[in-house]
Amino acid sequence: MRKIILKLLFVFGFLLMGIGVFAQTGAPLPPGHGETGDQKGEAAPIGGGILFLIGLGAAYAGKKAYDHKKKKLLD
Repeated sequence: MRKIILKLLFVFGFLLMGIGVFAQTGAPLPPGHGETGDQKGEAAPIGGGILFLIGLGAAYAGKKAYDHKKKKLLD
């Protein structure tokens, strides 16, 4: 039981490290940048769907754990 708890803590700790990752704004924009109206000078966040992917991963892991436990009980 202790190994399972340690593994879960490791996985959740690893996943929480990536939550605050965003793109860097970089160097100042050159003069005249964005004058045509199609270039905005804003930073783009990375990982807009990260929570969705984390949810899918958790659901997949839960399903695998459930199947493993069910198989263990039947054997």
